[in-house]
Amino acid sequence: MLRSEYDWGVEGREAGGGEAGRGNSGRGSRRGGGTPSSAMGTHESGPRSWLWARRGGDAEELGEERPGVLGEKVLSVAKALSIQAHPDKELAKTLNKTHPDIYKDPNHKPEMAVAITEFKALCGFISTEELKDVLSSVPEIRELVGPDDASKVMDIKEKDTDEKVKPVLQSIFTKLMSADKDTVSGLVLKLRSRLTEESKTRNLNEKEELALLLEKQYPSDIGVISSFFFNYVKLNPGEALYIGANEPHAYISGECVECMATSDNVVRAGLTPKYRDVHTLCSMLTYKQGFPEILQGTPINPYISRYTPPFDEFEVDHLMLPSGESVAVPASQGPSR
Repeated sequence: MLRSEYDWGVEGREAGGGEAGRGNSGRGSRRGGGTPSSAMGTHESGPRSWLWARRGGDAEELGEERPGVLGEKVLSVAKALSIQAHPDKELAKTLNKTHPDIYKDPNHKPEMAVAITEFKALCGFISTEELKDVLSSVPEIRELVGPDDASKVMDIKEKDTDEKVKPVLQSIFTKLMSADKDTVSGLVLKLRSRLTEESKTRNLNEKEELALLLEKQYPSDIGVISSFFFNYVKLNPGEALYIGANEPHAYISGECVECMATSDNVVRAGLTPKYRDVHTLCSMLTYKQGFPEILQGTPINPYISRYTPPFDEFEVDHLMLPSGESVAVPASQGPSR
């Protein structure tokens, strides 16, 4: 098993991902260090193998705490991951050719997250009507993008086509993400002060509370402000979210099983200490608007549910078998793990 440690992971034995890694490798999480990622499968970064949660051995606690929930990669997220997108195949080849030190392979990376616990994420752009509400209620964003770009959004009509809306959304988002650090830092502090003061007299909405959380995790980061542009998704255990190429997203908290194509290509632009490629991210996005589809899993027999995203690379079966029962697992039409 390939086990990775990052600062955004749930620490030690609290994490399902950490328990999976410990059970398979014989090593526990470092005290004080996050262990958010335990991966099963095949990848250039290292060999990965199945871990079956069962009583006995080092996997006992994972099996007792989360019986029957296993997959390709277990993520335990305590601190928000970066605002990012994964390139399509054509762009991946270009990025790998021009910047092989950053984008290390020529493949795309569609992915799907199946929630183990309540799982929170930002994914895709909010609708135009919601964006108008944001511009009306978040003065820090209006100040950052300027009155001209804000007016262009406010002037969008319901009958306007996606082709007409996309350049407006792309322009305002690019301007937001490209703002200089001093300006961003000042406006993030201004946002924090305003929301903290207003929380004394009213209940903040979920996006405002999220902004305050992100500010604590990533002070002075543009991701605190740009989070208002994205859909705030909350998955219940057993629900799944899929993410296609060139779609913005950021995992916020919770544990999930993640399945993806074999690639490490990530274009980041916020909520990260890592390299930011703002120009590439803002130019590659589809700028599709609307809440993402949530998969509930399609029952294929009394014990198995199947999650099928609109990708050719993978699908995920969830098997929940009561004690003493048996089931014939349907054969896969392609490679399976």
